[in-house]
Amino acid sequence: YSGGFATYPQWHMPIAIHVAAQRKTFFVYGGSAGNVSERSDELQHLVSYYDHATGTVPRPVRIVQKRTEDAHDNPTLSIDAAGHLFVFSSAHGTGRPSYLHRSKRPFDITEWELIEKTNYSYTQPWYLPESRRFLFMHTLYVKGERTLNWKTSADGRTWTAPQLLAHIERGDYQLTARDGNTDRVGVAFDLHPNQGRAGKGLNYRTNLYYAESRDAGATWTNAAGERLAPPLTTAQNPALVRDYRAEDLSVYLKEIAYTAEGRPVILYLTSKGFDPGPQSGPFQWHTARWTGNAWEIRPFTTSDHNYDHGTLYVEGDGTWRVIAPTAPGPQPWGTGGDMVMWTSRDQGANWTRVKQLTQHSRFNHTYARKPVNAHPDFYAFWADGSPLEATPSALYFATKDGRVYRLPTQMTTATAKPELV
Repeated sequence: YSGGFATYPQWHMPIAIHVAAQRKTFFVYGGSAGNVSERSDELQHLVSYYDHATGTVPRPVRIVQKRTEDAHDNPTLSIDAAGHLFVFSSAHGTGRPSYLHRSKRPFDITEWELIEKTNYSYTQPWYLPESRRFLFMHTLYVKGERTLNWKTSADGRTWTAPQLLAHIERGDYQLTARDGNTDRVGVAFDLHPNQGRAGKGLNYRTNLYYAESRDAGATWTNAAGERLAPPLTTAQNPALVRDYRAEDLSVYLKEIAYTAEGRPVILYLTSKGFDPGPQSGPFQWHTARWTGNAWEIRPFTTSDHNYDHGTLYVEGDGTWRVIAPTAPGPQPWGTGGDMVMWTSRDQGANWTRVKQLTQHSRFNHTYARKPVNAHPDFYAFWADGSPLEATPSALYFATKDGRVYRLPTQMTTATAKPELV
């Protein structure tokens, strides 16, 4: 993992939320304190929004400056029914604190209050609109291993104790998604193997699992609706989608989306190992779709790095859309590349390469992210940066029809218009 880190890592979500009533897409990201040349930079957690009515962004607000350069500490965002923004500032393991901040006023980014200073990693906070409460998926490190947990809150201030969803072998990574404006939250996860011909330990990840809850974690099921009994602690369990360890393949999770029928689709990549470069290829993208009876797994395209992170949309007319750095870019075999838009109109059986969104770039583009309730004018959000050396970095967003805008890297006024590139 390297390159543009503003929207890293893929296990942090959501980082952008469109609020139709406000005509704004709020977003958070990791910024630089500006000391890159001195090799003593620090991570800033910044919040702003895109104003769809005016086509402008306000000057971002700094919520936290963390005593680290580690982008695993990047923030995530949630918004409650009253419009208060909650920013979850992560940690990477147990060595640094995590923070939770709440905006003092609804839909207002200017002033914040600290709710708690604590510790958690890989934050994934979901506000459940039907029951009006939070389901907070997160990782806790136990003896250096990643364990998947959840907790809940009615108001974002008082939280239940964390409950363990999964700790399989050496631990797990997870991605989550909310199904539209419902309380249903799905979880795709992997495992760090303690054995296997392809390797073992935290650098390795394999297998593909899926679980979901419709009642803020009170009950969990697999895609077939079969009840699960957390914590899941064995590799062979009812949440298993595919046993990739048996195929000696690594698994890199990208995104979950839901069809109009409410069936989950998982976007992910497989490879022969964690090392960058052609020796770990092919870096094969796949979709796994629950048909109602079984998981249908289909290959999609290839790229040149495990962390070529893209985002998946299942749209109202049945179109599947992916925005991902599947073109090599100016730093081939490094994280990211040039962004490409793909569509499928037959549930992933065939794909059309609609448009290359970036080209002749100075650096690789990487970690494309999907806003919640994404508006066509702010459909994907990412950053650029070289994966080979410290460089300047800019933020970008793409429209549904493939236009790309760059956010200002410096602001001398209260608001500014993004630049069409």
